[in-house]
Amino acid sequence: MTPYALAGGESESRIRGPKLDASLHPSGRWIFLALIVGGLAYAGVSILSDTARVGEPMAVGVFAFLGLALLIALGFEFVNGFHDTANAVATVIYTHSLPAPVAVIWSGFFNFLGVVTSTGAVAYSIITLLPIDLMLHVGSAGGFAMIFALLLAAVIWNLATWAVGLPNSSSHALIGSILGVGLANQLLSSIPGTSGVDMEQVRKVLSALLFSPLIGFAGALMLLLVMKRFFRDDRLYREPEGDTPPPRGIRALLIFTCTAVSFAHGGNDGQKGMGLIMLILIGCAPTAYALNRTLPESAMPAFVRSADIASAAYAAHGTGHAVPLDQARAAVVDGVRAKAIDTPQVYEGLSVLSHDIGERIADYGTLSRVPAAVVPNLRNDMYLVLDTTRMVTKDEGAKSRFTAGQIESLNSYAKQLERGTRYIPLWVKITVALALGLGTMVGWRRIVVTVGERIGKTHLTYGMGAAAELMTAATILLADQLGRPVSTTHILSSGVAGASVANGAGLQARTIRNMALAWIMTLPVAMLLSGTLYWLLLKLTEVLSG
Repeated sequence: MTPYALAGGESESRIRGPKLDASLHPSGRWIFLALIVGGLAYAGVSILSDTARVGEPMAVGVFAFLGLALLIALGFEFVNGFHDTANAVATVIYTHSLPAPVAVIWSGFFNFLGVVTSTGAVAYSIITLLPIDLMLHVGSAGGFAMIFALLLAAVIWNLATWAVGLPNSSSHALIGSILGVGLANQLLSSIPGTSGVDMEQVRKVLSALLFSPLIGFAGALMLLLVMKRFFRDDRLYREPEGDTPPPRGIRALLIFTCTAVSFAHGGNDGQKGMGLIMLILIGCAPTAYALNRTLPESAMPAFVRSADIASAAYAAHGTGHAVPLDQARAAVVDGVRAKAIDTPQVYEGLSVLSHDIGERIADYGTLSRVPAAVVPNLRNDMYLVLDTTRMVTKDEGAKSRFTAGQIESLNSYAKQLERGTRYIPLWVKITVALALGLGTMVGWRRIVVTVGERIGKTHLTYGMGAAAELMTAATILLADQLGRPVSTTHILSSGVAGASVANGAGLQARTIRNMALAWIMTLPVAMLLSGTLYWLLLKLTEVLSG
């Protein structure tokens, strides 16, 4: 008997929980296995093809190391699938709109579509949280320790909260893991102040994670009140009878909202795995993946022109004395570390680096012809100038030095640099989409029960489910457009809570308390886990290399 089975004097036969133990046809297991093997084989063939195309076949040891890192990254997305996407299917399952096996397959498919059609903006908003030292040396021992530490910490916390049925946020866990690595790197390398992490980007990301559940709660509450005002069909607001599906129109609405949440979740959460996989690929195979070799040669003249214009704009505020390339690079890195970019030395360094980038690209004609030996340095310079240029265009003190036209030129230059360094191959999108979609079909029951039974004091009604999921889908899609990572788990759980209040259902204090506790604990626990793992992995590499 479910906790709400006899609520309000209803009989158990009237309010019946869904069948969560229904199994798929035996052939489904073989299809599932075939998709996993096929996805991994596709990734392996794509990597071998990409590295061979640039004339740098991968050694067996490096390929095995890369394979392990990719398995962990895809494992994070797999866990994300059954941990987070369970929220999307809870409403259609508990309103008997779809049988559980059909619901999870349906949701998994639309998660897949969401990932494949995503823009990649969220992927790189997550990556910009990482310390610039590690980003410029992602292929070093510290870079690989960073990647493994943050992935393992996020997976461990996700599995721990899943085991007790708490709807924890994979986004929250991953961001906490990134911050933990950044702060540990700062402490271990004696970087001054808080320059080990980009605190402005941290503020933006955490504000999105903080306010999105509040939007979900308030939005679902108000939406259900509006629905009650204009849609007076009592069937929307009372518990389903037995295990019969809802009326056709209501059922279509609930399936639509489930579809929208699944698609939005794939588009937002899937990008986090993409960004991490690109870091791994850049570290293991920089020649093939550090630069966007798919940019056409016809785009290069505009690239070179924007670099020359930016170089002149920076030189106008520089020292007036040309400096060697290494000295220019060091000046910019020191400025970024100290968060002191509004200096003539930094502007002179940016001018020299931008001029050199433009010259090198003009010499090669296209990024696809950049020699293997040059790729890491060119990519690092482009990445360094990109991030510093964005800091310049957002810093009030720096902006006051430049004209509106110069700021526009610098923004255009940043977009060109972004096109050259930040891209996601199709095979990465497809493999992440498979991991997320297949993960949806495994281990979803624990979270579904929490969302469906343990938030409100009564059974989830059709109207409550529709209001919660409409607000969730709208909030995630908006965040995707803004390039902000948000938590499907927290938004939908808050939406269900808001709809429960609007419907007079009340809330189960114990569940709300546990969810709030998980939300509060996720950040510090993930930070502690990842920071500790980062330190241990660095020590391990020192022992192995010594």
